[in-house]
Amino acid sequence: MTADTTYVDRNRRETERLRALVEGVSDEALRRLVHGTWTVAAVLGHMAFWDARALWLAGKIERGEPFTAADVEPEDVTWINDAAATLIDAIAPREAAKLALRLAQAIDARIAALPPTRLWPNDPHSLLNAFRAEHRAEHLDEIETALSGDGPGQA
Repeated sequence: MTADTTYVDRNRRETERLRALVEGVSDEALRRLVHGTWTVAAVLGHMAFWDARALWLAGKIERGEPFTAADVEPEDVTWINDAAATLIDAIAPREAAKLALRLAQAIDARIAALPPTRLWPNDPHSLLNAFRAEHRAEHLDEIETALSGDGPGQA
């Protein structure tokens, strides 16, 4: 049975979608609320944070290091997101947008280079989900809704 590598194209498509957003969004729009207190820039920073975690996991795979219990993401990541929000908000909105794109490109390249058999879902024990596109798409959908005028409004 051949390992699923459809994630490469899906990740690339969502990263291109992210690129179009980052290159086309105004500084004012980056401060628009998406939900709660999360602005467009904060959501992009959140995406960058989780892509940075994925890069760390990719490094473990590349070095041949086994995942440990301490590496497992908790079922409820609310506390992580809430704690990171303070740091994310300290990043200038345009820099958060650039960082999101840079880290998305970096993790896409690393995932594409890793053996598919070492990534979830091909390896059900892997902590690295090859489909970064899923998380990216979820938040890009939220951002696009907010920017279309159907979101909460200005920050």
